[in-house]
Amino acid sequence: MKIHKDEFGPEYVIEVSDASIGMEGFLVIDNTAIGPGKGGVRMTPDVTAHEVSRLARAMTWKNALAGIPFGGAKSGIRWPGGDDELKKQFVQSFARAIKPFTPKKYITAPDVNAAEKEMQWFVEGTGDWQSATGKPSDLCMSVFGSPGEKCGIPHEYGSTGFGVAHVTKVAAGVYGIDLKNATVAIEGFGNVGSFAYKHLREMGATIVAVSDKDGAIYSKEGFDNEKLTKISEERKSVLEYEGAEKLSHAEIFGLEVDILIPASITDVINDSNKDNIKAKLIIEAANIPMTEETEKYLHEKGIIVVPDFVANSGGVISSYAEYRGFNPDKMFELVEDKITKSAKAVLEKSKHTHAWPREVGLQLAQEKVRSVMEKVPTVF
Repeated sequence: MKIHKDEFGPEYVIEVSDASIGMEGFLVIDNTAIGPGKGGVRMTPDVTAHEVSRLARAMTWKNALAGIPFGGAKSGIRWPGGDDELKKQFVQSFARAIKPFTPKKYITAPDVNAAEKEMQWFVEGTGDWQSATGKPSDLCMSVFGSPGEKCGIPHEYGSTGFGVAHVTKVAAGVYGIDLKNATVAIEGFGNVGSFAYKHLREMGATIVAVSDKDGAIYSKEGFDNEKLTKISEERKSVLEYEGAEKLSHAEIFGLEVDILIPASITDVINDSNKDNIKAKLIIEAANIPMTEETEKYLHEKGIIVVPDFVANSGGVISSYAEYRGFNPDKMFELVEDKITKSAKAVLEKSKHTHAWPREVGLQLAQEKVRSVMEKVPTVF
């Protein structure tokens, strides 16, 4: 599929390979007007340059709207699966191949099948601490020789899910939904979904359904937090939870809930299930959980959809905090402040003008990027 090009980018589309181990990878640097391109590395067996380009563009808008000095980029490694030894080889081979672009043009981060361990391998591969964020919190001790300086802020701290919860709180307030009496379904119970669950529960919402690739569980009264958290921490399927109704993964999209949070992978909401959705509000915790066409279709049906580049920017704000050498406490303060401001700006304007939230967010983000590009033209 052809990669879309326009006034904003992409600046670079790079394909790399290492025949000795069968590694194939892609890097798309979409726009660096505001700063180095920032976006995670996705490791799936069928990732494509086109998918990476879509994600890179989303990062351009996400970073601009969040008000942090990063541009947009994304990368992908075709990972067929295997042991850690082979995975390390794939990550470091990819890191060495794109080293000329890091960190001045590209800084990576965790994404699907890539977490703090993979980030450590990546920076070891490039030989540059700043080429990745989401690194282990103790990595500074081996890199800098003393604790407390520029430590990593691993993805496992849950900054994206923390941000999703705060955006949900903002959206509920703007659209008159009482969060403390709201019912929520979370599709995807990995790092993002599990932390969104944790923080929304603390805010008083009732999470009545969660799912993973194996299926979904539903309980009208909510879940035993200790039991469900233990299952998540042990990386077991949610179907291991006892005392809830078991559903297929597809059924979570049709539940009678106030808020639906897709928090897994690309295009999970599509033509096969969009007409089943009964939620009043959808918070896109995942990157591109539906096409723009599907999103607009739901908007026209009266369902409010908070777009991904507004809802899930907590992770990249955390990345900026790590890049600046902030500690986790300061990181969480920064995430809450920036994501709350950007979500309010988009949603209040959307409500006032009756415009599609994505259009409002894009307009605000494009104005920021274009204003910088006009001052310092980007050549590509």
